[in-house]
Amino acid sequence: MKVYFLKFFIFCTLILHISCENDSEDDLVDVTPPVTLVTYESNVKSIIDTNCIACHNDPPINFAPMPLLNFTQVKEAVDNRNLLDRVSSEDISFLMPAGGPRLPQATIDIILQWNSDGLLEE
Repeated sequence: MKVYFLKFFIFCTLILHISCENDSEDDLVDVTPPVTLVTYESNVKSIIDTNCIACHNDPPINFAPMPLLNFTQVKEAVDNRNLLDRVSSEDISFLMPAGGPRLPQATIDIILQWNSDGLLEE
């Protein structure tokens, strides 16, 4: 009986070794997910258009200090006007959009990632 198990074990080991062998790098598959950078045109513009331009139009209304109608204006607001802090705030008196509700965290994360990715236009 021990001989039977030993032969079976050797047979299974041989089969596993043969089935897992890979002789060519061409047979390997890259399963690394592609890195997708967040850009203004692809990801951020629609967020701004939907949530911000009601007040940040040209001319701005409701005491909005500047328009947010294009890449240059939105980038400037990130760089110099605390846009990231405003959309990320939990403080209702500081939060944008003014008067709330706060944007969903997933939406805020897109804007934050855009900043981390280098504020790319396209």
